[in-house]
Amino acid sequence: MTPETRAWLILLALSATSTALAVAGPSLNGWAIPTAAVALLTLAWAKVRVILTDYLGLRAAPVWLRGFSLVIGLYTALLLVLVLAGRW
Repeated sequence: MTPETRAWLILLALSATSTALAVAGPSLNGWAIPTAAVALLTLAWAKVRVILTDYLGLRAAPVWLRGFSLVIGLYTALLLVLVLAGRW
């Protein structure tokens, strides 16, 4: 299996999980809402990593991959803080 095919299958699985969480969203209440939001953000971060590493070929440029990963990680952390702060 080529790396692109493997990445595509991983993205399909991550997207299916994201879709299932989004569809279930309206029926959630209490702590399930921020938990689902955290899960969605984590899935989005994982999809970004797959795209950067496999589709954009940044596996061959580890400095660029590390830089992009840092920026995306910090942005995801900020969004996670905002999601959890909005709960209180």
